[in-house]
Amino acid sequence: MRAIPIAAISFASLFLSSIGAQADGTWCAQYGVQGGATNCGFYSFQQCEAARSGNGGFCYQNPFSQSQQRYRR
Repeated sequence: MRAIPIAAISFASLFLSSIGAQADGTWCAQYGVQGGATNCGFYSFQQCEAARSGNGGFCYQNPFSQSQQRYRR
């Protein structure tokens, strides 16, 4: 009987904690070589390059960015 409220609280906290988590930046940084970490939270190329500098890798436009789709006709 105790497991039901604990499970309900766990699922609710998991759901509520992921509501604001999104990486909808216009630019992504691919760190290192193929299969390395990716961060798509940059809104300018300069911001991406500054974060990537010294770590290796490259920056590319986010193919899933909502901001790009808004202006596309």
